[in-house]
Amino acid sequence: MSQTELFASPSVPPTPDRQAGLDRLKAFTPLMGRRYAAQRNFDFGAEDRSNISVLSAHVRHRLVLESELAQAALSAHGLQAAEKFIQEVCWRTYWKGWLELRPSRWSEYRSELSQALSALGEDDALRRRYDAAQEGRTGLECFDAWVGELRTTGYLHNHARMWFASIWIYTLDLPWVLGADLFLRHLIDGDPASNTLGWRWVGGLQTVGKTYLARASNIEKYTGGRFTPEAGALAQDAPPLDAALEHPAPQTLAAGQAPDPDAPALIWLHEEDLHPESWAVDELDVRAVVYQAQPWARGALELSDCAARFTQQALIDGAQRAGAYFGRTAQAAADIDAVIDTARSVGAKHVVTQRPAVGPGQDHMAEYRAALARADLTLIEMRRPWDAAFHPYATKGFFKFKSAIPSVFDQLHLN
Repeated sequence: MSQTELFASPSVPPTPDRQAGLDRLKAFTPLMGRRYAAQRNFDFGAEDRSNISVLSAHVRHRLVLESELAQAALSAHGLQAAEKFIQEVCWRTYWKGWLELRPSRWSEYRSELSQALSALGEDDALRRRYDAAQEGRTGLECFDAWVGELRTTGYLHNHARMWFASIWIYTLDLPWVLGADLFLRHLIDGDPASNTLGWRWVGGLQTVGKTYLARASNIEKYTGGRFTPEAGALAQDAPPLDAALEHPAPQTLAAGQAPDPDAPALIWLHEEDLHPESWAVDELDVRAVVYQAQPWARGALELSDCAARFTQQALIDGAQRAGAYFGRTAQAAADIDAVIDTARSVGAKHVVTQRPAVGPGQDHMAEYRAALARADLTLIEMRRPWDAAFHPYATKGFFKFKSAIPSVFDQLHLN
């Protein structure tokens, strides 16, 4: 591989298929060590993403697996040198595990978002600020540029997401839930846990009392001088948002289910897990493969074209690979009734899928479980070994979670 190829910036938005993700993983692996640790916080702009992997959307839909990223980093650099990269992979897992243990936080977010959307119709001043912010008309050059990048590419650098959220809350004085909703609908890697809890963290709701303040000097430094906010243009302090301080107690994690190898099965592919080749169901009598026909909505408002397009193409890529792997032509299922009809037509008794995380996927799954039960079909929700091993450590802060990484890697046979 030439130096030009090695340091080439990936396309943004990236191609939504597994092979493109694997190609980027291979290209970025040499950079996962100390170079990543030194440069990861720099946002050089949409034209230069050579310092980061830009694989978050592939991981979000599990076109590429977290374990594959971790193994690549370990093999190339070892745990110590690749510590920062591995921790970034595990942060997403931590957020998902934290929300799995406290699903009421997702319900609260949805309720508060509904109230904030209603308030837009009642408060003209709030509506004007919101429209200016989501359309990139605030007059803050950096913020308006990030809005344009978000809408055009469906992606923002993680540091820019933190600055954006801080400015949204503290400079523009807008409800955090409206900003979280904007991200979730527009980001191609929009993840309910990482997004919701990340916004809560900026506002001092997640790590209680600890907020994040976007500073002009920090933006100037880490954008390489692309943006230099004027003195006084940004909020000078970031008081914690008002909210109940105590987190709910962790619940018991749902256990993964194992399919019966003697029962005819239908494989059901949804947008949260598009690598069926690693589902460990080789012994199943697979009669049919169906996949989610359209992306799930992520909020009360419409999913952006960019996020919808990425998800739709990712679903098709996963379906094509699933069909080839199981020797069955994958069929699109518009709704749960289509899944039931297909299962009945092929004599399947089990509908086998991966358990979606807390968020829109789980919201839909509650309805699906009831419909399948009425149709006398058994729903088998498997659970990834990565999730099963890591999520029990998300009971408190990230420090405890981070300390468990070496032992969990041993458990998962990553070395």
